[in-house]
Amino acid sequence: MKRKLIFIMVSVIILSGCKKILSPADENIRDLSEIYNDAAFAEGLLLNGYVRLPGGSYSFNDVATDNAVSNDPNNTYRLMATGKWSALNNPMDQWTTAFAAIQYLNLILAETDKVHWATTGQYTKEMFNDRTKGEAFGLRALFMYHLLQAHGGWVGGSLLGVPILTAPQDSKSDFRTPRNTFEECVQQIYKDLDLAESYLPVDFENIASTSQISAKYAGKTTVADYNRVFGAYNRQRMTGRIIKGIRAKVSLLAASPAFNKGTTVTWAKAADHAAGVLDLIGGVSGIASNGNFWYASSNAGEINGLASGVNPKEMLWRMNVGDGNNLEKDNYPPTLYGSGRVNPTQNLVDAFPMANGYPITDPNSNYDKNNPNKNRDPRLALYIVLNGSKEGPQGNTIYTRTGSTDDGLNAISTSTRTGYYMRKLLREDVNVDPANTNTQKHYIPYIRYTELYLAYAEAANEAWGPDGRGSHSYSARDIISAIRKRAGITQPDSYLQSISSTDDMRKVIHNERRLELCFEGFRFWDLRRWKENLTESAKGVTIHADGSFVVAPVENRQYSDFMFYGPLPYNEVQKWGLLQNAGW
Repeated sequence: MKRKLIFIMVSVIILSGCKKILSPADENIRDLSEIYNDAAFAEGLLLNGYVRLPGGSYSFNDVATDNAVSNDPNNTYRLMATGKWSALNNPMDQWTTAFAAIQYLNLILAETDKVHWATTGQYTKEMFNDRTKGEAFGLRALFMYHLLQAHGGWVGGSLLGVPILTAPQDSKSDFRTPRNTFEECVQQIYKDLDLAESYLPVDFENIASTSQISAKYAGKTTVADYNRVFGAYNRQRMTGRIIKGIRAKVSLLAASPAFNKGTTVTWAKAADHAAGVLDLIGGVSGIASNGNFWYASSNAGEINGLASGVNPKEMLWRMNVGDGNNLEKDNYPPTLYGSGRVNPTQNLVDAFPMANGYPITDPNSNYDKNNPNKNRDPRLALYIVLNGSKEGPQGNTIYTRTGSTDDGLNAISTSTRTGYYMRKLLREDVNVDPANTNTQKHYIPYIRYTELYLAYAEAANEAWGPDGRGSHSYSARDIISAIRKRAGITQPDSYLQSISSTDDMRKVIHNERRLELCFEGFRFWDLRRWKENLTESAKGVTIHADGSFVVAPVENRQYSDFMFYGPLPYNEVQKWGLLQNAGW
């Protein structure tokens, strides 16, 4: 009997153990309802929008344009520019990331009123709730902008955008939502931006007295609680100032030639929206004197202040600061232990004017074709490594002529293909020598004020001509003059003063935008929204030992006219029956 009892007990233990082994373990997946009593969990939904923001690193999509080539044969933009761009292979795609972010943002917008954002502090819960709504509406608008830029296009006689999703999707949702028109998408963006601005302060800064509490919360909270929600600790989150910047970007896109036949957005509206940001910093007088470069020794104070969330004067909004040297590893020339990946073209070099402001093609420029780098716009040497330039922590001389060093044209696989290397965006106090490597702080802007100054100049010129001001105190010419003065071109310069027509000023503005924003991911989008030539061959220069040189094409561009508008992802079209843009 005892033996039988032991057997039964052992059997029970074994079977019990088998049940545990064979049964699935509890999943560590929290139910959405748990956000109501866990503010940190709820905020995670919002933060999913921030972590998906494009621009967390430089794309260097200039490689897909006439601005640059890459010496990396597998570079996705190089492949794209040379004939391999398709709905299945699209390095410009924003679809999956943007809609994933929008889903999280729609979730928090649907649930935020139920979240217990704070258990202490008068009216603090409501302020946290308002801030969350403002950030979510602003982020949703920004992702919609990126979707329109990448995927808006013509189908038949209609300019279409993307499906507008303002509620979270679940298993019961109809995923076959058709594309809305481009105009409907733009108006939805404006609506979201207006809502965001109604909830957010212009900036997150600490206040010192109850008189500084905004009218919405006056008499309902304390200085300490107000600062807890809207104080300086929250710098770099979405603000009213950033909202204005996003609105300006959206309006410039919509007013541009590629899209303005499908929207009601005018150039005047685009100019007004850009001015709405610039007026906050004093208009033309607010232009940052060091805004055309980042890491000079004179910027040390600004860089050291980044840790507290303070932006350099040039930056409206930036990503977090990080220590690193990857940019330098990728883009220093080989003799500085870099891979020389981004090679500026002769096309871009020729776009820089002379120091007197005249284009090199103008007889008044005094351009010397036998000494082409003499007396050029100072930005040329600031942004591009030329033959004989000094670069790096030790000030090494870089020779790009043939047969010189590994930095010479096509000398090794990491050498330049054009005769030039990129200098802009690099910290030259970084050493990537494996025997003596160091790192330095880097930061990447989401929105620079220079971008917005140029947006105003472009829109104001189209709306009112070179000297028209609308309801503002500055014109397109005033903006371009200030930017050229900062660059080192003495003002007033005779060339700029000679420009009298909208068409001629347009060429100047487009060129200034090309120079000021080179390598920052603007050129490809600009050429498309302007409907300008995408197929100009990328050129380089071969410099011989005797100093003679030859300019010739390095890489042909293979684009068709329908590629002014990017494709929708092939799989999304197949799954949900979405209308694909013409040509794809």
